[in-house]
Amino acid sequence: MKNKKVYLTLQNGKVFQGWRFGANGNATGELVFSTGMVGYMENLTDPANYGQIVVQTFPLIGNYGAIRADAKSDRAWVSAYVVREICDAPSNFRMDGALEDYLQEQGVIGIYGVDTRELTKILRAEGAMNARISDKPLTDEEIKALSEYSVKGGLATVAKTEKGYFAAENAKYTVALWNLGAKNSTIANLNAHGYNVISMPATSTAEEILSLNVNGVVISDGPGDPNENPSVVEEVKKLMGKLPVMGIGLGHLTVAVALGANVVKQKYGHRGGNQPVKCLKCGKVYISSQNHGYEVENDSIKQGVLKFINVNDGSCEGIDYEELNAFTVQFDPESCGIGHPENPLYNKFAAMMQKENENA
Repeated sequence: MKNKKVYLTLQNGKVFQGWRFGANGNATGELVFSTGMVGYMENLTDPANYGQIVVQTFPLIGNYGAIRADAKSDRAWVSAYVVREICDAPSNFRMDGALEDYLQEQGVIGIYGVDTRELTKILRAEGAMNARISDKPLTDEEIKALSEYSVKGGLATVAKTEKGYFAAENAKYTVALWNLGAKNSTIANLNAHGYNVISMPATSTAEEILSLNVNGVVISDGPGDPNENPSVVEEVKKLMGKLPVMGIGLGHLTVAVALGANVVKQKYGHRGGNQPVKCLKCGKVYISSQNHGYEVENDSIKQGVLKFINVNDGSCEGIDYEELNAFTVQFDPESCGIGHPENPLYNKFAAMMQKENENA
């Protein structure tokens, strides 16, 4: 497949020529960029990347091969993958093979040899846009049709549809994970902090969640815009105030909509493991991991208090709902003290559940 010419056409008419790697075929999706220097396996397998053609801003990709243990789910979710240079001789004691072999196995189309710096500058200036990878440049009529494309059905495609149970050693609490497309690491981190996890489908009702008699509820991350999932928003609205709640990513956005706030599409999103987040209460800045293209409008928050903001653009990164015994964050909570047993967000969630038990 290598050295076969291929074209990346943007909806603004700009065309980039590159070379194929990974799977064969054509691909259409929303073109976005991710700024992480490492973590390409996590990018490829994050359910939040459903429908995205991901551009890596770091120029050399694949140098440590494909490491399945780092995958965020059991498959790759990106529509296609765009890099400057692909490493042909990866080396790492943990790797399971070359990245290209993994992409072929997963049916993911890759393109390398693209000026990703120029591409990223276009996306920063004009915003995320639709694009198509094909064997030849698109016609004017095809480009016009490309501009009308939109990513739909992410939650229905990505979210888990079966109930699951994940036990923790020396568990202190049992929590329900309302699974809107959760990463494997979400369950692993909840277990690591002493929580048994009952994973519930995105289609669950508030009544079903409450019938589990759990200590708290985590509403997970996932793909897309919560406004496209009104039935989920309505069920989350029914749950609020009944149990301690922690919302992550799409869960954060869904809770905000359920409580009357507006969620809007960002110009080019926050994607990467180097997003600075400031706590307005304590003044600390955390370097967080994020992967999303929507945000809560700060001025539209009707319930709760803005807790975290993005240092780069001032956008909402977290809300406290003290009167409802809940809080939500846009970023991965493990970013707030990665690997630390005294992670303030998990500790806060534990304190909320303890308070609920004492008041029961």
